[in-house]
Amino acid sequence: MFWEEKTILFTFFLVYISSQVPGLCEGQQDDQCAELNISRWRQSRQQRNKLQVQYLLLTQKNQDCAQRFNQASLTQQSSLFSISRPTKVIIHGYRAPGTKPSWVIELAQALLRAQDVNVVVVDWVYGASFAYNVVVENYKEVALEISVLINQLLNHGCKPESFHLLGFSLGAHVAGFVGTLFEGKVGRITGLDPAGPLFKRADIYDRLDPSDAQFVEAIHTDSDYFGISIPVGHVDFFLNGGKDQNGCSHSRFASMYGYVICDHMRALHVYVNALNSSCTLIGFPCSTYDDFLKGNCADCELFQGRCPVIGLSKNSGITSSPLPKEQKLFLLTTSSPPFCAHHFLVKLEVSALEKSAEVEVSLMTRSQRSEQRLRLQKTTTLYKMVLAHPAAMCEIETIRLKNTGARFYRQGEVHVKSVCITELPFRSPEQLLCVNNINLRRGILWSHDFVQVCWAS
Repeated sequence: MFWEEKTILFTFFLVYISSQVPGLCEGQQDDQCAELNISRWRQSRQQRNKLQVQYLLLTQKNQDCAQRFNQASLTQQSSLFSISRPTKVIIHGYRAPGTKPSWVIELAQALLRAQDVNVVVVDWVYGASFAYNVVVENYKEVALEISVLINQLLNHGCKPESFHLLGFSLGAHVAGFVGTLFEGKVGRITGLDPAGPLFKRADIYDRLDPSDAQFVEAIHTDSDYFGISIPVGHVDFFLNGGKDQNGCSHSRFASMYGYVICDHMRALHVYVNALNSSCTLIGFPCSTYDDFLKGNCADCELFQGRCPVIGLSKNSGITSSPLPKEQKLFLLTTSSPPFCAHHFLVKLEVSALEKSAEVEVSLMTRSQRSEQRLRLQKTTTLYKMVLAHPAAMCEIETIRLKNTGARFYRQGEVHVKSVCITELPFRSPEQLLCVNNINLRRGILWSHDFVQVCWAS
């Protein structure tokens, strides 16, 4: 389906959402806790040229009750902002009239559980609630407004490197332009599926790029529709290739959310879960997703053996210097939170075939199974592939093979010289677990139970 068709569905989806939120009023709804603004369709037309940017402050002392925040707050004793703490700035993107980006509070609270920081939420709902192309015209003005606030904070003693800007969709490019205004001196920018429409062919001055901060990272989950398909950071994590996400429907007959924006929102949900979860989401440097799936990028020697991770580790865990630029990283995820998957390299060596064949490889625990099919050709005898599983290597109990080439023109029996698995990143041949000399007859299951897979660390 073309991007334009999906955008039309997206527009109807947003109209539907706004029609389901009756009785909402704008502005602060409580005398003590600040609220995000809400704009309706009529209001959005009337306030087309009114950005009305406001800021909300959350800290570990007020995680559930945001304070309004501006430059005057710095002189108020009641303000919970501290110049001694790092500051996270969350920037939303395009909004449907009648809705507010409630996810920003979830992200803010995840950040506060992970670190003792100031979290400043940028609320530019009025400027973000109109036709997308008109909203894009406003994004640099929003960046200018944010830069004024940051300048005030710098004047009060904050350091440029103490700022971490997190932008979702169009908000990622707002963050990028803020970084441009500060000549790349801000500490970090995280782009959560940076917006693609009107930005893919834009000059780097007009979109997020590695020069916008000391470290720029991006997470891509919808690069074929609402997200950008090109790398825009020092490192760019392309989850499941950056397009179709596990657990999101890709049928136009599914729910509007599942089909239209599930992929786009996945970057945000994965990042929040990476902050909340004890499991690690690591990316593997590779030139293409296809090469990654074929097992051709099984290590992280580019980063001295340490794979970059999604989260708050300094420079995504990269310790090598200089930092890369626009380095593509690939990883697989599960379909539900916390989305973490362990990556396994499967190597299969077969005897020469007279016909093509197909073999299904499964890795199993008592309650979970991951499987993938390999097409075998007459011209090749050695195959590699990457398979994801929720469990770690030492928890894998069984490997199973099945000759699924049931058609008459397929190989009737496949002789497997060896099948080996290891968890990535691959470090040494000693990590390989291998089974040798297997005859797979058509349609017959073969399985092998591993014993004493776990080693003491």
